[in-house]
Order: sequence, then structure tokens, then C-alpha cells
Amino acid sequence: MNKPGELRDIISSAVPHLKKNPDALHIFIDKGKLYATGASHNLSFEYQFDCVVLVTDYRGHSDDIMVPILAWVARHQPELLTNREKREDGITFRAELINKNTADIEVTIKMTERVKVSNDGSGNVVEHLPEPPFDPYDGFDWELYIQGVKVDDTSEGTNG
Repeated sequence: MNKPGELRDIISSAVPHLKKNPDALHIFIDKGKLYATGASHNLSFEYQFDCVVLVTDYRGHSDDIMVPILAWVARHQPELLTNREKREDGITFRAELINKNTADIEVTIKMTERVKVSNDGSGNVVEHLPEPPFDPYDGFDWELYIQGVKVDDTSEGTNG
């Protein structure tokens, strides 16, 4: 899995508290699943997991943590922002208010990471794939009319 480490790097560089206190940032993987279909007898698969970001003894505003996370998600897990259903629980958080000035903040992000496994004749070649191209209409309801006649929409039972 590459995404949790990439997210750690972004948060570490963006939050001043974590630059001074790198041990205050903890990353955990929870509820992990390996999704593979075995289609075409290959070993390609997808990681599906919750990435838990825990910042301990934080004295700043939670926005300082949330904004870099959202910026990372927009690029590496955009469906959590653009898809209405995934937006519901794609990013969750909780906090423990230690005292008037300090909190432990935990953010959980649902992540996927596609892995292509192919064979080059001498062994397996493993490649972590980038996110699919952004679809600006994903998560939005739409209807298609041609010459005033509705031909498709996003409701069930159609192509959308």
C-alpha cells in the first residue's frame, strides 16, 4: 500500500506541530480487504481499507489537519468528494479534548488502491495503478435529451 505513506508525508509537511513533533502523527490501517476476482486467471487486486490518521496532543485548530487531508483526497481519492454516496462516510473523524488547549484528533478515510499483477515470462510484475481519470459527472444526477426526447438518465435500469 502506497497511499497511507503518501498521506503521512503530506500531513507531516503541512502541519507545523507535526514538523516539530513527528511522533505525534500515527497512521493505522483498519478494516482492510483484498478484493480480487481472478478474472482471466490473473492475480490483480484492489486494496480496500480505512486509513486512520491520529494526531496526538494537538494544540492548534483542527482545520490545520483537515485541509491538507482534503487536498490529498481531492487528488488521490476524489470519489470521496464527488460521489454523493461515498461522501456520506468516506471521511469521518473524532476527537478527545484532553484539556482546554490540547486534543487528540482521529480522522478515518476510506481508501482503495488498485494493483495490477502481470507476468513477463520470468515472474510476476506488480504495478500500483493511478486513480482512474476524474469524471466530473460522477455522483451527479443527469438526464440526456435528444431533440426534446429523453433517451437516458442516471436512474436505475438505464445506462447511467
